[in-house]
Amino acid sequence: MNQDIINPSTSKPTGLKPGYNPSLGPIQLPSTYQSQIVSKSKNIYDNSVFRRTPEVSLSSLAFLFSAMIQDTQQSSKGVQQLEAKLNSYGYGVGTKFLELISLRDGKSAKRETKIVEALQFIHTQVWKTLFGRPADGLEKSQDSEDEYMIIDNLPLMSQFISVPKDFGQLNVGAFTAGIIEGILDSAYFQANVSAHTMEADGFPLRTVFLIKFDHGVLEREAIRYSK
Repeated sequence: MNQDIINPSTSKPTGLKPGYNPSLGPIQLPSTYQSQIVSKSKNIYDNSVFRRTPEVSLSSLAFLFSAMIQDTQQSSKGVQQLEAKLNSYGYGVGTKFLELISLRDGKSAKRETKIVEALQFIHTQVWKTLFGRPADGLEKSQDSEDEYMIIDNLPLMSQFISVPKDFGQLNVGAFTAGIIEGILDSAYFQANVSAHTMEADGFPLRTVFLIKFDHGVLEREAIRYSK
């Protein structure tokens, strides 16, 4: 951090501006002053979008997510409304995330045209980018043709959240469900995604993300790939 930010009183402001002064002639600012101007102008938008290394620590992510839930809880009247808001926040992340991945992949970027391939992309590449590992399972519902499930035995976003008693049925995985929904909608696989806690031995936070596709998506795939 720059010294003038730590101790503002020690910095000496100057009224000099680069350019031409009729009484003084051409004015060139000292190199140290110019470097201070440049350093102050840098922000997050100056970072390269192609940087793939993690930039946020796990503790910072947990603190930010917890604060977001607390703020959302105060403006929600119940579990259903709270989960709907978390889903909408995640949806915005999902739409931008797909755009970011496509930009990073450049010419090698591939647009998936089949439901299973799109879900495999989320199950593997998206999960590894967001959470450092693939999801634990990808299954198709045996009861409904339009339903699929992505399974995470230890969802990262749920590990550091303590759900209050009056919101006992809350699943904060609704945020991740929104990310999945945003990615699918942006890829023209319209669907509704919800998060459900399905405990298993050794995995009390095991979450199933239920993906229910719009009927038009199934019709399109049947027409396009029918023999």
